[in-house]
Amino acid sequence: MRFHDLSDGDGVLDRVAAVARRALRRYDMSPGAEVSLLNVSENATFLVEDGGARTVLRVHRLGYHPPGAITSELDWLTALREEGVVPTPAVVPARDGSRVVTVEDPGAPPRDCVMFAFVPGAEPPEDRLVQDFEPLGAVTARMHAHARRWARPPGFTRFHWDVDAAFGPAPRWGRWRDGVGVGREEREVLGRLERELRARLAAFGAGPDRYGLIHADLRLANLLVDAGAGTTVIDFDDCGFGWFMYDFAAAVSFIEHRPEVPDMLDAWVRGYRTVLDLPEEDERELWTFVMLRRLLLVAWIGTHPVVDIAQQLGAGYTEGTCALADRYLTNPR
Repeated sequence: MRFHDLSDGDGVLDRVAAVARRALRRYDMSPGAEVSLLNVSENATFLVEDGGARTVLRVHRLGYHPPGAITSELDWLTALREEGVVPTPAVVPARDGSRVVTVEDPGAPPRDCVMFAFVPGAEPPEDRLVQDFEPLGAVTARMHAHARRWARPPGFTRFHWDVDAAFGPAPRWGRWRDGVGVGREEREVLGRLERELRARLAAFGAGPDRYGLIHADLRLANLLVDAGAGTTVIDFDDCGFGWFMYDFAAAVSFIEHRPEVPDMLDAWVRGYRTVLDLPEEDERELWTFVMLRRLLLVAWIGTHPVVDIAQQLGAGYTEGTCALADRYLTNPR
């Protein structure tokens, strides 16, 4: 089963690029403005160059968000920036003031598009993971503190990253059992992992001190480091309601197996505690959330077959997940 409407290859991407060019007509852009594909993940993201000016246009996949969810995302990232919590990209309104524009795609449903100001910077280097995770912990805690006190606008709606989103009858990224390389032995190991995760998350609970509005994808690819502007947090497309500690798990997405991760965890916790209290009970469950995210990503790889990183990881990621699951189940901390 494919959950991603951009997963059918170049034909769809060519049409989405045409949508992006059509969207430019809604903005204050010259006829000579050019678009070029930056990446495809849940959405397709394009660089827009108009003379010397650059912006970024996101063309949304179909059916991922209900009505009102995209504007809710923009409300939070704007509040974070305007209230000085963390730098985030500014939303560039269309000519009529709209933050979200809906663009026709002949032969298919219309698509929602959002334009952001271009943010300079680069992904944090992988040779400084431990050092960089301490400030990332502080950034995450500032976002959590804001989420707890922020008066959300009327009609605010975002999805949940809960047990149902991972393992329910309609899991958000598909079923891990349908992941690449999941055979009989893998189903046995990962089935035991799912049962353990369900039990531990039920015991941990979802009170307001542990569960709330989170970014849910604070991995390196969504951080832009610039010497002049510091670290900007981008791509709030997956933000929603979940366990606060899930944000650490998302930060180590695809690198959970690396030997530095325990030291990265310790650094993240140190940084977090410079801003907010972090009970030892919450710290002890960080690996529970790492394994929850890992199972979600096994499903994601299976349902996003044309995304570059999914192709690169493939069955090897499932194999590595089983190895981590064995270690976690032997010593769940």
